[in-house]
Amino acid sequence: MLWTLTYDADGHPGPGSVPNLITNIRESGIRDLVVFSHGWNNGAQQATSLYERWFELLRPHLDDAAKVGFVGLYWPSQLWRDEPIPDFEPPTVDGGGSAGVVTTSSAAVLTSELDPDILADLKDLFPERASNLDAVAGLLAVPVTQDSIAALYREIEAFSRIEPDLDDGESGSAPPLPGMFTDHRTPTETFEYLADTITATGAIIDAPDVGAAGLRDVGAKILAGAKETLRQASYWRMKQRAGTVGSVGLGPTVNQLGSEFPELRIHLVGHSFGGRMVSFALPALPEGQASPLKSVTLLQAAFSRFAFTDRLPFRSGAGALAGTLNRVDGPISVCYSTHDHALGTFYPIASMLGGTGADAAGATDPLARWRAMGSHGAHGVVPAPLGPVGTTYQFGRGAISNFDASEYVAQGNSPSGAHSDIFEPTLAWVVASAMLLPVTTSTGAGKDI
Repeated sequence: MLWTLTYDADGHPGPGSVPNLITNIRESGIRDLVVFSHGWNNGAQQATSLYERWFELLRPHLDDAAKVGFVGLYWPSQLWRDEPIPDFEPPTVDGGGSAGVVTTSSAAVLTSELDPDILADLKDLFPERASNLDAVAGLLAVPVTQDSIAALYREIEAFSRIEPDLDDGESGSAPPLPGMFTDHRTPTETFEYLADTITATGAIIDAPDVGAAGLRDVGAKILAGAKETLRQASYWRMKQRAGTVGSVGLGPTVNQLGSEFPELRIHLVGHSFGGRMVSFALPALPEGQASPLKSVTLLQAAFSRFAFTDRLPFRSGAGALAGTLNRVDGPISVCYSTHDHALGTFYPIASMLGGTGADAAGATDPLARWRAMGSHGAHGVVPAPLGPVGTTYQFGRGAISNFDASEYVAQGNSPSGAHSDIFEPTLAWVVASAMLLPVTTSTGAGKDI
């Protein structure tokens, strides 16, 4: 049985969400609870299908005698519909739309106009910025002029602005805007830089040259870059929201479950922004054996690789979550892949657009300060290769294990690469192993969840 937990954008649980879960746990008599937070969902039906598919990979690795419950988290975050999910066939939704499906790596063909369904999704996620989004959509659909470029930049910047909340530690204070809006580049240079970056991943811009005299040859490139700027700005906002939901919502919920069921062992799994969410739940928890949290697994996590660092290599101070690993009475596993272009390429650009920020953290990498957990692993932890199902891992209590999953997490369409390539038995095996329960090397499917 798959249970659910829902939170709104401010981290408040949905009506009846926590009480219903408590009732289900009490009636089922489970001893272990696996809570999975995806980084995005494209509607409740598809999110449920995603969770069911992933838990089907995990369940065969657990001993039949293990009493395990499964929870899928739902919170306001969404993948853009033009980005595919490798090896995942989404259910049919109203109107027949989907996020896209790909089973082999291939080049994405991107248009410069903002699809009406994507616009509607963004307005649902960020209703307070609906007017900015409408303005951006209109400007992306008309010929380029110097005035329209400036207007696009203003509207996307206005969409991006938030009240400072939770920083990962890269800059020392929570920024109100992603770094790409505080860089030294002009609007045209910013848009062209993003367009060049997206085509470097293998994506193809399919749009006619548009623009007034003097801009006709670069009009399509500027519009495509502007659209990509909006995409990264929306993901940056989702990243901020993930921290809020984790600290305000999930952390207190885990504490409440621990109080209600002192023998319950809770395991958190987070993909993409969900990795940030489950990690920002840690400060709310007690230390050591008093914690109900027995393992954390991060899959392609979309937040700073320095978040848990006690002494940062680029400024005085610590990461935002330094000192919280002892809130996990068990292992913390970080699975990352060099094939994740969403995190390896676009995440640091959105945080600090290329050409600035070079410091002691990256004498040979000017973006080192802004690297993500899911592309480079946790800073200061020696990596180990992810092994096949059946590998014996040596975990430490309240300690991070870095697993280079590049051999397995390698499939995906440009521009995001393998960011969503998480339906891998080897990843499920890491979660099962970290739970410190009797396990089986079976990779069969079909057991009830």
